[in-house]
Amino acid sequence: MTKIVIVEDEQGLQTILKYNLEKDGYQTIPVMDGKKALETILKEEPDLILLDWMLPHVSGVEICKTVRQNHDIRHIPVLMLTARGDEADKVSGLSIGADDYMTKPFSVPELMARIKALLRRAPPKPPKKTKIFADLTVDFDKKQVMRGNRMVHIGPTEFRLLQIFLEEPERVFSRLELLKKVWGDAIYVEDRTVDVHVKRLRQALNAGGEYDIIRTVRSSGYALSEMKKK
Repeated sequence: MTKIVIVEDEQGLQTILKYNLEKDGYQTIPVMDGKKALETILKEEPDLILLDWMLPHVSGVEICKTVRQNHDIRHIPVLMLTARGDEADKVSGLSIGADDYMTKPFSVPELMARIKALLRRAPPKPPKKTKIFADLTVDFDKKQVMRGNRMVHIGPTEFRLLQIFLEEPERVFSRLELLKKVWGDAIYVEDRTVDVHVKRLRQALNAGGEYDIIRTVRSSGYALSEMKKK
């Protein structure tokens, strides 16, 4: 579930934001002050941050700067909410690293649309240096894949597919999701292309006679799975 941290010290507005986001299926984590916000963002690593400009203890500007300077969380989209509507303030907010900026009062439907747009454009979470799942070990720095004690040789597209699968093991990714995550919205690629690259990845991962670690879900997509076929 997509996780959004709401950093807003006005209780009424925070309640409205929480209600509307959860109604749309998002998980929300409300925070009332800047200091707590930084702790929460580092701990939770959300998918998006709704960030008020004026906050107790630490301002939204300082929070945004800190997020952009931290390698582990700088990929997270930041949408700033503020009563400061001057053009200079908007430029300032965007120049420190905010991805979008809305002036209070704002339209909730417009806010929801902007959140969806930011999430669509958001870069993938940076992978941890090494990821282990079942008997699979992936070193992202070295671009090295091991299945047990066997080295697995795969191409860059297959490596990107594997990276996506490893972000949420056991989750079924549709072909459309994989298309967008690997090739992006700007390039036209057929669904069949996904099948071809998943087949190549599967063959490489299972070349040593291991069980098929990629599960095909009919009419739904693919998942990295520990479930062994009987």
